[in-house]
Amino acid sequence: MRFIFILLSMCLLVPAALQAHGTLKPQRVSAPPLIDGVLDDAAWREAQAIGGFRTFIPDFNKDLSEQTSVYMAYDAENLYFAFRCHDRAPDRIKASMASRDTIMTDDFVCVNLDSFNDQQALYAFYVNPLGIQGDSRFASNTEDFSADFVWSSAGRLNPDGYAVEMRIPFKTIRYAGRERVEMAVFFERYISRTTEHGSVPEMDPAKGYAFLSQMQPLELRDIRRYTLLEVLPSVVYNLRHEQGGGQLRQSESRGELGVTGKFGLTSKLVLDLAWNPDFSQVESDAGQVDANLRNALYYSEKRPFFMEGGDIFQLAGSSPFLAAVHTRQIVDPLLGFKLSGKLGDKNTLAAIFALDEAADSPLHGGAGAERAAFTLFRYKRALSADSFLGAFYTGREQGADFNRLVGLDGQLRLSRSEMLSFHGFASFTANPSLPEKEGLALNANYAYSTRDLDIAGNAFSIGRGFFSENGYLSRSSLSGIDGTISPKFYPRSGFLRKIKPRFSGGIYRDLESHMNEALGQLGLELLLPGNAGLTLEAWTASEIFLGRRFDVSAYRLVANSWLNKKLYLYLSLRRGNQIRYVQEPFQGYGNTATGIVRYLPHEKLQWELRLTYADLFARADRLKVYDYTILRNKLTYQANKYLFFRGVVEYNDYRKKLLTDLLASFTYIPGTVIQLGYGSLYEKYRWEESEYRPDDRLLEMKRGLFFKASYLWRL
Repeated sequence: MRFIFILLSMCLLVPAALQAHGTLKPQRVSAPPLIDGVLDDAAWREAQAIGGFRTFIPDFNKDLSEQTSVYMAYDAENLYFAFRCHDRAPDRIKASMASRDTIMTDDFVCVNLDSFNDQQALYAFYVNPLGIQGDSRFASNTEDFSADFVWSSAGRLNPDGYAVEMRIPFKTIRYAGRERVEMAVFFERYISRTTEHGSVPEMDPAKGYAFLSQMQPLELRDIRRYTLLEVLPSVVYNLRHEQGGGQLRQSESRGELGVTGKFGLTSKLVLDLAWNPDFSQVESDAGQVDANLRNALYYSEKRPFFMEGGDIFQLAGSSPFLAAVHTRQIVDPLLGFKLSGKLGDKNTLAAIFALDEAADSPLHGGAGAERAAFTLFRYKRALSADSFLGAFYTGREQGADFNRLVGLDGQLRLSRSEMLSFHGFASFTANPSLPEKEGLALNANYAYSTRDLDIAGNAFSIGRGFFSENGYLSRSSLSGIDGTISPKFYPRSGFLRKIKPRFSGGIYRDLESHMNEALGQLGLELLLPGNAGLTLEAWTASEIFLGRRFDVSAYRLVANSWLNKKLYLYLSLRRGNQIRYVQEPFQGYGNTATGIVRYLPHEKLQWELRLTYADLFARADRLKVYDYTILRNKLTYQANKYLFFRGVVEYNDYRKKLLTDLLASFTYIPGTVIQLGYGSLYEKYRWEESEYRPDDRLLEMKRGLFFKASYLWRL
């Protein structure tokens, strides 16, 4: 009987495997499936199963260890997908009742959807075995998890594995509104305990992880044409108290109304309009070491208004000019609009205009009372495969001062394994504090990637007068050339699953001093049993600062693992030479470390403890300059997929500050939200003789309560 069962299974899966090399034509259904995680609907009984998942991590073209089947269907308004994920050890399936986009260490399945089949960008819809969602946009070799889309999912554990169902409304995605619509799809399953990523269609080892060029066409017909119209009104109330005169006094009690609207000019192009939009964040940024910095810290975007179309602003190439558009520079807009989508089959554009009431910049101290106007524009022209050419314009105007950038970027597919990326920008700045008002940023990057070998080469130049107030620049006045070669080995050993040594080198020139820097680096990445990883790095390097050359050689260790379904450990250690970034710099040395413990005593409860530490010693006399410790404690209870309660307590020993952050949040769908939050800030002060003086005890300096409610009307 076992032999007959295996034979029948092979007969059912062979047609699906053959179909996976052609155009998929899902079953059109008249009765939509119920999204409940139970695959008993007529739609799934009539749909053909797609199987034959093959791995691409840790190695390519191996049979996924657990049998997986996918089903597809659609009607005039929605796409439907279902996964049946068998597992011979169902008690080892990792699944947590978590908040959105926090499931990437769980078991999960994923539908990657290139809605235009143009190999330029894709939607990724992730679901864990309990139906919790994650979603992202992938473009220009970067995956952006800040995007949140309106779609439905359900998952259910069962004795032989788990099942997942998804419903993706056509109103949620952008596509070509024609009688015959062609998309492309790529299915994934991830098994956490073995770190296996499997896919259909299987990935070509000669193409590496070039996902966009390895998707399978998907044909749909007679999709309902509609005009997208969304209205998102919101109300926010803030009550704030601050210390003054020795006591905590009310400093603000204000309610604000705002509205954001979304209008589909076509099925491919969307206009967003916002008046006094809610740009609040529901969790404070995790503390970072902010002492002894050469460049500003980078904080990711979390605000909903900027999420759709954010992937279009991704910059091709690789240089200290990391982003042409970094919307965290827009602090508190009074008015804004955004246009994003496609014109025709090959033209993609995005534009943002905003008037910022709270704009702040180190260049514009005297102009801070005036609103800053931001204008951001992006255009991309699709070429063959996943190649494109693009253009940018960004402008920030505040009073008589301005910062404007114009530039081009692109990526060109040279072969199955090779990609050339580049960007070139000119900046123009009007500000009396800058000695140079114009500058260039140029970059060319070559990448070769296959199963067995990665090679990268990079050349860049950031001119002395180049400045960007709309993007993120980690260092200016620098040019250089560097490269990396990284072979990959797959031992048959049961302990070492993948070995990836890395050899890097670079030569750079500081354009202020006309002095050279150098880098030589050795690295080793090991993939260990289960999902454990170990990285070792050592480098010898020099760096120029204020006309002096310093030694910044160091070594680093990174280790991480889920010891079991409930306990995760992460450790990063760096020890080596450093620079003291002050007006009279000197050679130093020190340590930086980050440790994370994450514990899930229950599928609905998660505790995370994060320790960040850094110190610096003077090389000349070995005296300690500083040590810096941040301890962050976060506890989250996820009552169900909609409601969670979270508490954060963070102590910064260097700044002598204690932050508390409490939040209750109900999110029915992205946009339909009710949140109640409370936060306070304590510092080591006391009120004495009409002034605040340093003290050993903590005093509450600030307190805040906020309420937010918004509702998404989708017509």
